[in-house]
Amino acid sequence: MSEQELIEGCCRGNRKVQQALYDRYCGKMYVVCLRYANGKQEAEDILQEAFIKVFDHIKNFRKESMLGTWIRRIVINTALNHKRNKLYLYPMVDIDHMHNAAGEEFIISNYHFQDLIKLVQSLPEGCRVIFNLFAIEGFPHKEIAQMIGISEGTSKSQYARARLLLQRKLVAIDSNRFEPGVKKIK
Repeated sequence: MSEQELIEGCCRGNRKVQQALYDRYCGKMYVVCLRYANGKQEAEDILQEAFIKVFDHIKNFRKESMLGTWIRRIVINTALNHKRNKLYLYPMVDIDHMHNAAGEEFIISNYHFQDLIKLVQSLPEGCRVIFNLFAIEGFPHKEIAQMIGISEGTSKSQYARARLLLQRKLVAIDSNRFEPGVKKIK
């Protein structure tokens, strides 16, 4: 089924087409949810809520981007809304200088995808949200700051803190095992 057929069928409320759209995108979007969630149950809740929004608002899809990109943005916004209520509980301090984190590369071995998700999920809530938005989704710090109501400097420092924490976790894991084929990432 083409993207256009999916859109038109969903606009008509056709359940089979909605299922086809869900089946096409749920796997990729679940991975996005997992990065923001504390676990599988929370990720599933975010995913369900996001697809309800997709089906409710698909009539407003203006085709200025690919359908998958539009859905991804709804999933991210749903995850942020889900987290926004909790973010105030976690301290996010604007730090002018983060030692050992800014401009350095860190090393990541050939980890299984689930191991990497668990590492990201283990970050403190504020760091995790900003790490996902900046490093994975590619939003600039200025936009992140506006999205979640913090300063741009706080976004930058939380990202630096997330990188440092991930780097420390990877070093700790690597010190407990030896794997050849280490890759560097930025």
